[in-house]
Amino acid sequence: MQSTWVIFRRELASYFATPLAYVFIIIFLVLAGTLTFFLGSFFDRGQADLIAFFSFHPWLYLVFIPALSMRLWAEERKSGTIELFLTLPISMCAAVMGKFLAAWAFSGIALALTFPFWITVNILGRPDNGVILASYIGSFLMAGGYLSIGAALSALTKNQVIAFVLTATVCFLLTVTGSTVVLGFLQGWAPAGLLDAIGSFSFYSHFNAILRGVIDLRDLVFFVSVMAFFLFANAVIVDLTKAD
Repeated sequence: MQSTWVIFRRELASYFATPLAYVFIIIFLVLAGTLTFFLGSFFDRGQADLIAFFSFHPWLYLVFIPALSMRLWAEERKSGTIELFLTLPISMCAAVMGKFLAAWAFSGIALALTFPFWITVNILGRPDNGVILASYIGSFLMAGGYLSIGAALSALTKNQVIAFVLTATVCFLLTVTGSTVVLGFLQGWAPAGLLDAIGSFSFYSHFNAILRGVIDLRDLVFFVSVMAFFLFANAVIVDLTKAD
């Protein structure tokens, strides 16, 4: 845990060592506001909730999270510092977890800075703050799931652009698998069991369930399982490619 904490602090500090982190956060907040107030018609809906805000998070993360995760390991491999990094007195688990938790914390900071939306909706009406809190938790978990995928795919390549494209593609596929368009296309010929299995892998379906204000154990297990699987894959990939 001490090694993980050291890596975590080192990586998180590196985000704010350059203006890039502040640019990322500003772009995230501007896009979140634009989608909420214009495409989401926040004021026109006339309802005291943040559905117009949270419903765009899966699609917002498809741009924000791959851009955040693409540098995690690809940059280390390209610069050739990965071997030096892994010769430090730390375990592979500590290295992977430290980098992941730092990126997840950074995304959490960006998400927390959207608190003016929460304040605004409380000024305008009397929302169910329990539902809003659950939605924030669900959004944070979804960001962690996307980040774990991005971390694993970043370890596959030395090119950050390729890592970005791969992560965005995989996350997009895992987001739309539970949509009515995909399931409707398969419904005519695929068995019901296969449809249920495909739908269960959808990030959007699990996040949408949390938006109703109920954090179901199945949704928690899904996000935690995704993170555990891809972080394990991340460690295996780094171990296999560290000499490349």
